[in-house]
Amino acid sequence: MEQTQSFWATPGGWTLITVGQVLIVMVGVLLSLAFLLLADRKIWAGVQMRKGPNVVGPFGLLQSFADFFKFVLKEIVVPSGADKTVFLLAPLLSFVLAFVAWAVIPFAPGWVVSDINVGILFLFAVSSLGVYGIIMGGWASNSKYPFLGSLRSAAQMVSYEVSLGFVIITVILLAGSMNLTTIVNNQAGWIWNWHFLGGGLTQLPLVLIMLPMSVIFFISFLAETNRPPFDLPEAESELVAGYQVEYSSTPYLLFMIGEYSNIVLMCALISILFFGGWHPGFPTTFLESWPAFMANSFYLLVFVMKVVFWFFMVAVVKAIVPRYRYDQLMRLGWKVFLPFSLVAVAVIAAWRVFGPASGAA
Repeated sequence: MEQTQSFWATPGGWTLITVGQVLIVMVGVLLSLAFLLLADRKIWAGVQMRKGPNVVGPFGLLQSFADFFKFVLKEIVVPSGADKTVFLLAPLLSFVLAFVAWAVIPFAPGWVVSDINVGILFLFAVSSLGVYGIIMGGWASNSKYPFLGSLRSAAQMVSYEVSLGFVIITVILLAGSMNLTTIVNNQAGWIWNWHFLGGGLTQLPLVLIMLPMSVIFFISFLAETNRPPFDLPEAESELVAGYQVEYSSTPYLLFMIGEYSNIVLMCALISILFFGGWHPGFPTTFLESWPAFMANSFYLLVFVMKVVFWFFMVAVVKAIVPRYRYDQLMRLGWKVFLPFSLVAVAVIAAWRVFGPASGAA
């Protein structure tokens, strides 16, 4: 027994544990993507009074797996004028970066691959790199439509990253940390401790700032992930299919998995930053008598329910909101969200310094 424990303490044991954790997260995210993608199609169909996918498997539950095998088995077609290396590297880069970001997402107490103190900075860095995959894909296709689509996408992602950054700064000011686990634990207890309500009864006036901040975060992450009504980079009526137009088979599949992984990541992030993460909104003292694994499984279930709820909201927005024009999209980002989030940062900072809790801090 002691030899086994000493082995897990060695670099080789630590490596095996980390690889196992990474595989569990990757497989979990990929399986969830299969069913969330089906849910996306079903919700869209429901809004339009259609049935949606209902043939492959019971109730159509295996539709995403059928699509997966179809994409994998098709021939990879590379345009004759394309830069083949960059053309194939672009979707791979988007796929890898989309999953690297999950390393710092805490699913339950202690259930996180890498619990680093600068988790939010890590997410900023990875999301900024994500633009490169799209630009590389558009440029390497050697066609004006993908290139225009990739440029639109880059401009859109950069524009909304700015407002997302300022919104997240308000949460950092409330929690006093960039560690995502600390941010979640700062919202423990009753629902009024969640950040979208100000982070506690003594800070309830901040709901006037933090509730709009959560709405801005939601709208900004729709634009950041190129989701309707902000899917201008791949607007069929203007650019055929944007930066993906020359892609087929597995490279196209990698782009789509990366895109949906980023959407689910953002659903997880809004749950962590504003809506309590794995905390259900009431004290969980009854879990103290439970085994640790069972208690963490309960917390994981709460977290997954919140992520699914936000994905449902994303799907409903796709189904019912008409597409924006590009100038409207940019005006919303730079002339509305950016000034409002800047003012919010100043107000939250002033509250932290001069507000009721400043003496205790």
